[in-house]
Amino acid sequence: MSGVAGAGAATLAGSLIGRSAEVPGFRIRDLRVISQQPQFYHGWPTVARRQNGELWVTWSGGREEHVCPFGQVRAMTSRDGGENWTWPRVLHDSAIDDRDSGVLETAQGTLITTTFSSLAYESGLAKAEQDGTWPADKLLRWKAARDRLSSEERMKELGEWLLRSTNGGLSWSERIPSVVNSPHGPIQLKDGRLLYAGKQLWTGEKKIGVAESKDDGQTWQWLAAIPTREGDNAENSYHELHAVEAADGTLIAQIRNHNKINAGETLQSESTDGGRTWNVPHSIGVWGLPSHLLRLRDGRLLMTYGHRRPPFGNQARLSDDNGKTWGEAMILSGDGKGGDLGYPSTVELDDGSLLSVWYESMKEPTLAVLRQARWNLV
Repeated sequence: MSGVAGAGAATLAGSLIGRSAEVPGFRIRDLRVISQQPQFYHGWPTVARRQNGELWVTWSGGREEHVCPFGQVRAMTSRDGGENWTWPRVLHDSAIDDRDSGVLETAQGTLITTTFSSLAYESGLAKAEQDGTWPADKLLRWKAARDRLSSEERMKELGEWLLRSTNGGLSWSERIPSVVNSPHGPIQLKDGRLLYAGKQLWTGEKKIGVAESKDDGQTWQWLAAIPTREGDNAENSYHELHAVEAADGTLIAQIRNHNKINAGETLQSESTDGGRTWNVPHSIGVWGLPSHLLRLRDGRLLMTYGHRRPPFGNQARLSDDNGKTWGEAMILSGDGKGGDLGYPSTVELDDGSLLSVWYESMKEPTLAVLRQARWNLV
């Protein structure tokens, strides 16, 4: 796929809420599957660029399907801008399902990868045990995975976690509680703090907001809640946040929204005091979710997000006013077979080109894969 231009995106964007900026020109240089193990379902990745130019992508791998007991945090690296990727390796594998994975290199050179653990597979397994509709070998596999721990032990495994590596990914710490979770993990701030916009998954409150670390990710503290828009239900319908620090110091957090108002859109909240207080989330006129945010070298902001209606795929938008408004959609991929796709994240390469990675269920292979686009703004 090549030669995709801004005019193509404008066709789609005409059906969306118009923004002030024009659609920039862009060109897809390369669109490919980068997974190397088609026997596994790959889900919810994040890509990061280290200071030495090395790329890392982490995801939930080793899976049989979208919800199952087998998820692991896996990683690949590339030293040539995504042209070639190493064979996958397992970074973390608990006794229950390890899902979405973010990755970040801090200013101190520490690699951080995030995940959360889940027991969502238990309800499907319990139903299968009762109605006997699953193949016998699948039922045995899932039961064996579940029964590695007792019910009480499995509940203790639930949490939001991160791992740290101070030697370039050669070895990793034990998991560290991160207070909140979101698919793409925390960000580095100019003042040295790490800021993690996310959701408390396993508390009674399930608060939406930000946590911070002042010691390079070794410990985390709750910092501030993001308020709930009038009429919304944050606990049930705000999910999967990501944040960025704009050139003017404004912190921007975007939220996956499933409330009736602006259902399926990305909402946005801002902080002008370092994350201590946030304004009420508001619509930015973008249908699609969840999003990843990146500040480019020229100071513009880039958001990438999944688009789970025709054209099924992934899109990007630019802001040249520190997130106040967002430009029209640029279609990075629009050939998807359905809505089981997305969670794109993007890095800027040495030559100024962009690389985005997401997961996607395609016609072939059968299970979801990791897919990437290398592209340029022109």
